[in-house]
Amino acid sequence: MSAVAALPEEIRLSLQHAHSSWHAVLEQGLLALQQAQPAYLSDLCAQPYLPTEHRLFAAFAVPRDQVRYVLIGEGPYPREQSATGVSFMDGAVSEIWSDTGLSKKVNRATSLRNFFKMLLVADGYLDESATSGDAMQGVAHIAAQPGSPLIQHLDELQQKMQQQGFLLLNASLVFRDHVAPVKDGVSWLPFLQQVLLALAADQNDRLPSLVLWGKIAEQVKKIPAASAFAHIVAEHPYNLSFIANREMQDFFRPMQLLKSFS
Repeated sequence: MSAVAALPEEIRLSLQHAHSSWHAVLEQGLLALQQAQPAYLSDLCAQPYLPTEHRLFAAFAVPRDQVRYVLIGEGPYPREQSATGVSFMDGAVSEIWSDTGLSKKVNRATSLRNFFKMLLVADGYLDESATSGDAMQGVAHIAAQPGSPLIQHLDELQQKMQQQGFLLLNASLVFRDHVAPVKDGVSWLPFLQQVLLALAADQNDRLPSLVLWGKIAEQVKKIPAASAFAHIVAEHPYNLSFIANREMQDFFRPMQLLKSFS
């Protein structure tokens, strides 16, 4: 039996959600993880974890040769419907806006809410000193207009970020009630090492940048392969201070992620 065939079936089935250009890399990463912690994957599959529905590698739907940024967060949302395998893309959210500002479901996802508000500041819709109340009602009015310049659904944001070349990962690809995210994050470092090695080999002329949000994501800097990449580091978006982070505003402003496709 090959080493890959020896991986738990549930893990092998999850590879189907990744683009074919990633399959060999992900298998190498899983074998590296298993070599470092032989019981990790079997223990993982023995108990419930998020994301469900074999979406563990859903972020890798972006072809390898299109990756320009590797955005790394903390871990999946701790809610089954929300955890999609793509960092910060909450599966419980469809519509972005409500009559008073952001929708209730966006507001429930604190990190996503603050990410949207940072983008609204970057794009000139909000002043960073006033990002709630009447200010958000003004944005909601713009969003509700026929032919609004703003995207309306979260899947549009994910599509626009992927078009910009974002690989939307988490330091830990899983969430488990009984394991601290920081501990699972350490376990996935050998896997992420293989991902970064592959990206470095693919794009010698222009390496992607690592965008690291939060302390758990900053662990990625410990990976030997990470030293070859430029780093952009910020606090995790669940911190209100993220909204006013000028480096993030300047980074995202040219991308116009909130601009409607029409």
